[in-house]
Amino acid sequence: MQVYLVGGAVRDHLLGLPAGDRDFVVVGATPEQMIALGFRQVGRDFPVFLHPQTGEEYALARTERKSGRGYTGFVVHAAPDVTLEEDLRRRDFTINAIAQAEDGALFDLFDGERDLRDRVLRHVSTAFSEDPLRVLRAARFMARFAPLGFTIASETRSLMREMVASGELESLVSERVWQELSRALRSAQPSAFLRTLRDCDALRVVLPEVDTLYGVPQRVEFHPEIDTGRHIELVCDMAAKLAPGDDLIGFAALAHDLGKALTPTDELPKHVMHEQRGVKPLQALSARLKVPNEHRQLAEIACREHLNIHRLDELRDETVLKLFERMDAFRKPERVQQLALVCEADKRGRAGLEDQPYPQAAELQRLFAIARAVNAGMFADVAPGPALGEAIRKARISAIAAARATTDM
Repeated sequence: MQVYLVGGAVRDHLLGLPAGDRDFVVVGATPEQMIALGFRQVGRDFPVFLHPQTGEEYALARTERKSGRGYTGFVVHAAPDVTLEEDLRRRDFTINAIAQAEDGALFDLFDGERDLRDRVLRHVSTAFSEDPLRVLRAARFMARFAPLGFTIASETRSLMREMVASGELESLVSERVWQELSRALRSAQPSAFLRTLRDCDALRVVLPEVDTLYGVPQRVEFHPEIDTGRHIELVCDMAAKLAPGDDLIGFAALAHDLGKALTPTDELPKHVMHEQRGVKPLQALSARLKVPNEHRQLAEIACREHLNIHRLDELRDETVLKLFERMDAFRKPERVQQLALVCEADKRGRAGLEDQPYPQAAELQRLFAIARAVNAGMFADVAPGPALGEAIRKARISAIAAARATTDM
């Protein structure tokens, strides 16, 4: 029995990145031997075991043979005679196909170290094309590694385009698409995820609502980048900068302008009513990918309200309160800061405007804190019911008005 550390742990160590989860492959063992050593089997499709002390995953070396359509259509063979090379050959990218023995020796059978040095994402073998999920994985890895200078090998790009053209991506289940998208949105450069998918025509398949934004013009005085698709890329990257690792903010940033794809051609480059038009495609996208409710709700709020936040100083005091009420902010106060972050990402996610100040974010939170401080306990002489609710609303409007009178945003 031989045990090797494999995958991301080896790759990230060689890149000098913080250590994450560690995965191991075991060559020359049977399930019975693993169980006898105290490991607990958890894999259903192939033998995966949890270490009795560390809880880390140990998988028996295996091969895979394509048997059907989609990423689940494989016959898995795990047996003591499967070699390390055979196991590594089935992996997606050369940089993920490096194994480390228990004594620290590296087994780099597919030149993964070279590709790490050259900052290239390259498929291990033509078996890459058998799993359509790997197209999304390539895009997600680019969202993480593009800031380090990584590019995709030309032959891998060509293979990805062939996979999309074959229709294989249409077999992907929504949960796996959302999993890859959410991980990309938690990465440093989500725009690389979008660009990678668009380059191989996969964005049209997995995120058609976003794909249709490319080529849609905007007013140059507000959007120097002009193209709406490019604007979304910039907004997503700014969201990743303002809220690192937060896919809730990232998803709202991604989806806030979907309505611009529905603007009548004769109205371009203006986008009147795009906030309202964007709700329907957002709901369609969320339903198809089974997006978590929290993500969908914040994205809908951002879709409807982002222009109101941008012109916060123009809103009447009563309208500011109604804005908080539409957000359900008094029950879910965290939404105020979340929306402020999304709107700041939208405003600063524009070519050449990345460093501009966005005082609306702080002002929105300040006004909410003042409105929230008004509560039922301040109206002991008013009986519970509609009269109390109206008294609170009026007091909150007055508090907002007083606060705005004492400062200029």
